[in-house]
Amino acid sequence: MKVVVLGAGISGHTAAAFLKKKLGKKHDVIVVSPSQYYQWIPSNIWVGVGRMSVDQVRFKLQKVYKRWGINFHQAKATAIHPEGDATSNTAFVDIEYTSEDKRGQSGKIEYDYLVNATGPKLNFEATEGLGPGKNTVSVCSYDHAAHAWEELDKSIEKMKKGEKQRFLIGTGHPMATCQGAAFEYALNIAFELGRRKLLHLAEITWISNEYEVGDFGMGGAFVKRGGYVTSTKVFTESVFAENNIKWIKRAGVFKVEPGKAIYETLDGEEKSIEFDFAMLIPGFSGQPFKAFDKQGEDITQKVFAPNGFMKVDADYNPKPFEEWSINDWPQTYQSPAYPNMYATGIAFAPPHSISKPMKSPGGRAIFPAPPRTGMPSGVIGKIVAQNIAEGIKKGTFEHKHTANMGRMGAACIVSAGYSMTKGLGATMTVSPVVPDWEKYPEWGRDINSTVGEIGTAGHWIKLFLHYMFLHKAKGYPFWWLLPE
Repeated sequence: MKVVVLGAGISGHTAAAFLKKKLGKKHDVIVVSPSQYYQWIPSNIWVGVGRMSVDQVRFKLQKVYKRWGINFHQAKATAIHPEGDATSNTAFVDIEYTSEDKRGQSGKIEYDYLVNATGPKLNFEATEGLGPGKNTVSVCSYDHAAHAWEELDKSIEKMKKGEKQRFLIGTGHPMATCQGAAFEYALNIAFELGRRKLLHLAEITWISNEYEVGDFGMGGAFVKRGGYVTSTKVFTESVFAENNIKWIKRAGVFKVEPGKAIYETLDGEEKSIEFDFAMLIPGFSGQPFKAFDKQGEDITQKVFAPNGFMKVDADYNPKPFEEWSINDWPQTYQSPAYPNMYATGIAFAPPHSISKPMKSPGGRAIFPAPPRTGMPSGVIGKIVAQNIAEGIKKGTFEHKHTANMGRMGAACIVSAGYSMTKGLGATMTVSPVVPDWEKYPEWGRDINSTVGEIGTAGHWIKLFLHYMFLHKAKGYPFWWLLPE
């Protein structure tokens, strides 16, 4: 049997690792990824403030996959043919190579089972003037983060000469998610400027599509902190206040000009804010590849949602926000159209947002899309690998392993400044990720498992996790025992 994994991020790399471990030499595991590197994305924010080098957050995939016995193609998928074509019934994927020796060449890879773990397309184009090479920077990839540090360092040099600088950090699209990464970056900038005694020359502003700060695309949460229950809104506002960070909420950035971001508020007002340095997270969409049936007819809409993410075993029927349930969310991440296809991590289409949908009077949607990064991505990649491997070995698919985000907990360590002795980190656990108001009518989540604390210990934990997860990703001894 051949199992093809598209993507080598947290979810795809995890899936490939467990597939090979469980299937052994009798079956082929093939990974297709446009980059030759694996990158530990959570540490990109440290690259973006000059605290880590690019090579500290990445490593080459080929060496690891060769050791594991995985066939690696540095290429991007351009189309899926789940029924084969007119000449064969074998399913296959069209690819275009991105490696230096084969760049531009095309090919195809046949599969018996397919795991779509391609992650998001960073949709900078959806916001006019957004992104590297235009008017803002990004920390969504290691090269973007390295560029962000180059630009940030320029601002720091100006501040050393007594020049004031305005920093704008947050979301650059009315429906962008990944507020957590932007939140970390804002706090790390404040920490670095404070370390250099330059904060008095800085004006740092947080701008977000969240209804309240601390929403983070998961409808906010109530957390237990120091024995007391508080909201992530209060938690986040207090952290911002302590770091002299102003905030703008309920804002949908739709255009960025040199030194100025233009946004619409949920109330329908058009406003703008000027900046000297801006890091704004783009909107995410699915990767732009298509699907075709045996006759060559385009069936992309059958396999993918309009946003480009793959449809899985979720309930996509439209319903009022009040009727949304954890049962709408997928369990096995299997395609309903083709049972031998799965989508993991950000590549799967969520049934709806977690935060309540909001629109301005003019009809512009301004609210975060649901986050599916980090721990949930790793867990989903693992259970999909387990189900496929066990199904191949047994000859029947029982899907004993499930990962509904309405029953899944997640832990997150938010860096608030890198330092061996004075570093800070906010430790947060949430259970479940998607609120279950039927089971937990008061808080939506298990308040005993949903906690938040900030301190130096959090920084040490995040630094430890950086090295632990790279150890795991490189397949070093007992990697499979480490949690996702």
